[in-house]
Amino acid sequence: MAIALAFGLQSLRYSIGGFGRPGPGLFPLMVSSLLLLIGLITVVRSRFVERVHLTFNTKNIAVILASLCGFAVISVHLNMIAGIVFMVFCASFAGTAAYSVTRNLKVSAGLIAVGLAFQKLLGFNLPLY
Repeated sequence: MAIALAFGLQSLRYSIGGFGRPGPGLFPLMVSSLLLLIGLITVVRSRFVERVHLTFNTKNIAVILASLCGFAVISVHLNMIAGIVFMVFCASFAGTAAYSVTRNLKVSAGLIAVGLAFQKLLGFNLPLY
């Protein structure tokens, strides 16, 4: 919350503009405001929910980091679709549910659809294929 507040206050130094003609401070202000709101909701909710001990599983952290690094390397050298499929299949080893190829293919297809929407509808320069 402190980081969101710091960025939000810094964004007020720039011109905010409006939604029709946004200034350079509008986007950081919106993002920091949403993060601050999420932080406030989390703090309020934590007062009403029973505490749960947090454990760190270094194996799962390593698997997730490996899947992200593999996604980056495969996306640069091959294409982003292959990177997405690798990331989903690799990251699913960190989950507690039973390993399911069908579920992984569905998640991969959904992420590829989002990537295609960003590329075709929003004009992002993504190396999908």
